[in-house]
Amino acid sequence: MTINHGFHATMTAQPGKGDAVLALLLDAPSLSDDDCVVFLVGRSAGNPDVVHVTEGWTSAEAHSRFFATAAARELVAGLQPLLAGESQYTDEVPVGGKAAF
Repeated sequence: MTINHGFHATMTAQPGKGDAVLALLLDAPSLSDDDCVVFLVGRSAGNPDVVHVTEGWTSAEAHSRFFATAAARELVAGLQPLLAGESQYTDEVPVGGKAAF
């Protein structure tokens, strides 16, 4: 499947809330969406409250369509009180690599 849209996000959790942010993201509804081709979650080695997400979608339209769903809105609503400040987003389209868990 071709990835035409993506981004890299960095979120900083409220102090001590990094595990809660990870738990929500690792159970994200986008994981089961066929148009979501890449969804990787990581955390800073030096600060466990800094969480990174890389997403790759078949299209910007598919991403927008997904984020209009109730499940996506619930995820965002659950994340907001756990985060300290605004998340940082970088335009990124994943092109390859490896992820083994």
